[in-house]
Amino acid sequence: MSSHTAPAYTERTVPFVTDDGVELNLIHIRGDKTPDKGPVILVHGAGVRANIYRAPVETSIVDVLIREGYDVWLENWRGSIVFAPNLWTLDQVALYDHPKAVQTILAETGESRLKAIIHCQGSTSFMMSAIAGLVPEVTTIISNAVSLHPVVPDWSKFKLQYMVPLVRQMTQYLNPHWGVEAPGVVAKLISLLVNLTHHECNNAVRKQVSFTYGSGFPALWRHENLNEQTHEWLKEEFGAVPLRFFQQITRCVQRGHLVSFEDFPVLPKDYTAQQPRTEARFAFFSGEKNLCFLPQSQIQSFNYFDALRPDYHSLHLLPEYGHLDVFMGKNAAVDTFPLIIAELNKTKALN
Repeated sequence: MSSHTAPAYTERTVPFVTDDGVELNLIHIRGDKTPDKGPVILVHGAGVRANIYRAPVETSIVDVLIREGYDVWLENWRGSIVFAPNLWTLDQVALYDHPKAVQTILAETGESRLKAIIHCQGSTSFMMSAIAGLVPEVTTIISNAVSLHPVVPDWSKFKLQYMVPLVRQMTQYLNPHWGVEAPGVVAKLISLLVNLTHHECNNAVRKQVSFTYGSGFPALWRHENLNEQTHEWLKEEFGAVPLRFFQQITRCVQRGHLVSFEDFPVLPKDYTAQQPRTEARFAFFSGEKNLCFLPQSQIQSFNYFDALRPDYHSLHLLPEYGHLDVFMGKNAAVDTFPLIIAELNKTKALN
């Protein structure tokens, strides 16, 4: 049993309601000592849930944060699979979910500032919140995989441009869990297509994940970085993602940076057309072998922010890592977590 399930941890779910009326929650996790480094929010990617940061490895990122003295909060935003599928966009998440989650944490803790660890579409949407000036209380942001500049492999560009419109004629969602249970004709057809084209693994859900989210076999991690328990655990950690999101990320990929999908006056239409309304320090992380969003995504975002404020932000390219294995790899506690903790601790003095 991994240490993050140890009885010494106390866990509570803190619900909150967004300004557009969506019921979401935060998972607050504490160790046996009072944290002394303030709160940190962890934001998951699309079609998973907050629990993705607690893979069955010997030491999870949650374990390390608690050990280091941080007050850990895991956000379940509207794209989390703990909620009913809904036609969310990054705009809705940026405008409603992350700001209210931050406000809830500060109200619960009595603190005035906090830090953030953000991944994939939790990262893009949180970046949108930050640039729009909606989370000014966040002083340090650790971003993994993609943020302001989504860059994808050529095969992914092809799928976004040609296959997403086709699939949208048949269904409003893609769901990697169809690898376990495929309800209806469309789900069965897509599952058949995936099984015919993906032979990297005997786990049907992970085949669907690669089909849905990137290029390569597999797309979201390197098999050799996962232990067997995590390999099996992942079957239940992926769910429905709306095709509406894929429409938005297609636009962003075509433009080379984040753009809005809906017309919210509070949000920029183009996230590179104005000075970011945040003083946060960013630490950009990417696995060098990421086949979901290429490392160039984070390199471009670092270069953009570094040009605006030189020698303030940082970039970490992780050899032999892909996308999610940055957090759930069996050796991540040695290879990647110390870098994350160093960035969180370093910025304590900068802010």
